[in-house]
Amino acid sequence: MRKGIYLLPNTVTLFGMFFGFYAIMSSFKGQYVHGAWAILAAVIFDGLDGWVARMTNTASKFGIQLDSLSDLIAFGVAPSVHIYGWGLNEFGRVGWGACFFYVVCGALRLARYNVQKDTAESKAFTGLPIPGAATMIATLILFHSEMWGGVPPLKSYTLMVLPFLLAALMVSTFTYHGIKEVSTKQGTPFWFLVGVVTALAFIFMYPEIVMFILSAIYVAWGLLEGFYRLSKGKRSNISKSNKAVDREE
Repeated sequence: MRKGIYLLPNTVTLFGMFFGFYAIMSSFKGQYVHGAWAILAAVIFDGLDGWVARMTNTASKFGIQLDSLSDLIAFGVAPSVHIYGWGLNEFGRVGWGACFFYVVCGALRLARYNVQKDTAESKAFTGLPIPGAATMIATLILFHSEMWGGVPPLKSYTLMVLPFLLAALMVSTFTYHGIKEVSTKQGTPFWFLVGVVTALAFIFMYPEIVMFILSAIYVAWGLLEGFYRLSKGKRSNISKSNKAVDREE
């Protein structure tokens, strides 16, 4: 701390925190679409601060802790307040209990990431990243507003399950892939570039719809991959036990 703090990456982090705070204030006014866009803006700044720190060689322990605090506000508190005011307030205590459970699991997810970021999470993510969970909530609000004219859902039990599901995925051990797995020093397949350009084109044409679909695919992909690995592990254990029985016989 005597040497000071790095201004550029920490300023970018604070921009992300600002958009998270703006999303909370927007939910108080019933401006859920504005708040959802603010959460997505926070996601962008969350990716930029790490990139800026690496490019300028200004990464620090202070910046890591500040980034976690910013993430908890922008991707933990802001989405939970947002989804409660938007569609879960009719459930009363159960609704805010679900939102609080989401915040708690988000905090646990961030704490685990800080501990394991140089080991287990150096490449792929262990559990759903909290920005991914926040993006799922924000894009759902935007998608619903685009399809149904901004009318909030009326006591949807399906929506009630969403905070519990996202919270469980955040603290799970399912593997979720990220941009950090893409190597900038090695060549990438041509189809990957075509897919990225195509996705960007569709996002430009139908942002609310396409971003919601991509978010849902990302959340579901890690869930399905996790179940597949669990079933594969069970099958391998069964085959090993059968082989052991055959040897004994």
